[in-house]
Amino acid sequence: MHKPSKESISTIIKVLGLLLFLYLFLLSIELMADSFKMFGNDFAVKLFTLTSNPLIGLFIGILATSLVQSSSCTTSITVGMVAAGCLPIRGAIPIIMGANIGTTVTNTLVSLAHITRPTEFKRAFAGAIIHDVFNLLSVLLFLPLESFTHYLEHTAVFLSDIFCGIGGFKAVSPLKVILSPIANLVLSGFSAIIPNPKIAGAIALVFALGLLFIALSRLVKLMKSIIVGKIERLLHEYLFAKPLRSLVLGVIITAIVQSSSAVTSLVVPLVGAGILSIEQVFPYTIGANIGTTITALLAALVTQSPAAIATAFVHLLFNLSGMMIWYPLRRVPIAIAKAITRFVTKKKYFALIYIGLMFYGIPLLLIFLTEGF
Repeated sequence: MHKPSKESISTIIKVLGLLLFLYLFLLSIELMADSFKMFGNDFAVKLFTLTSNPLIGLFIGILATSLVQSSSCTTSITVGMVAAGCLPIRGAIPIIMGANIGTTVTNTLVSLAHITRPTEFKRAFAGAIIHDVFNLLSVLLFLPLESFTHYLEHTAVFLSDIFCGIGGFKAVSPLKVILSPIANLVLSGFSAIIPNPKIAGAIALVFALGLLFIALSRLVKLMKSIIVGKIERLLHEYLFAKPLRSLVLGVIITAIVQSSSAVTSLVVPLVGAGILSIEQVFPYTIGANIGTTITALLAALVTQSPAAIATAFVHLLFNLSGMMIWYPLRRVPIAIAKAITRFVTKKKYFALIYIGLMFYGIPLLLIFLTEGF
């Protein structure tokens, strides 16, 4: 009888850890939705008013995601707020669009590691900001279209109705069974210690957010450690052989790792080294954008709220819409990324100005100017 190797024991421990942090992530969503409900109607009315301006919602999404460097966190929080009735689907849509832009800050920061080597930096920066450009173009096209037609909202609600109609909630009801007792216990504990429901709700929310960040970061780290070697082999030997294959595997890998920024950041050094071109990584980037929507769908299923599930579908539909427009017209985002790179590489400090303004300065300024706060 063979003893299990250290490697197999390590893998088993990692898989158990993965299951634990997946449970904690789902629990944090349950806690968050319940915490928002403790704030009362005043909070919901205030939030409804704040996000009634799509531009404010967009810049909140950009800024929040740039700060935490995870669109999964932002979209999961948004889903929780919709489930709690604090945020309408219409108000959540611009936040989700903003989260798509904000998550690209990680790639751009990774490209700065090449800044001392001009040729490498030129390639790496272009490979990084193609993600920015794709999401920016999608927002510029679909935010005005959504404001006039609400096609994302209507389609997402239609899909969530079908999903509910075929028994989608029944399929995930065991999640509610294993999450609710712990969530109720935690919230009862906060309520027992703090009699004021709003203060208790605020503390419970902070706790839920902390749990969400920790669980998601650990999930991503564990998944990367389990499959990162396999991903690297795929990148070199298989992934970029054909554009469609690159796109599909970008979806699959990101759905597993649950972090588009982590998956797309992997290719930035390869572009910098000249192993891959910006044309090769573009389909992969689009695929990563679609794959990252699995996190919001998971969060929505936990809440068992039709509105939350519709919000998660919005994220998926928005990224699919972007793919359908910009993949056939890929020369446009690629040309824009190369033009920005030519400008930035003439004066390298422009790269820092670009990051500072794009992800933090402009969103903060416009939120302030539109009197969002």
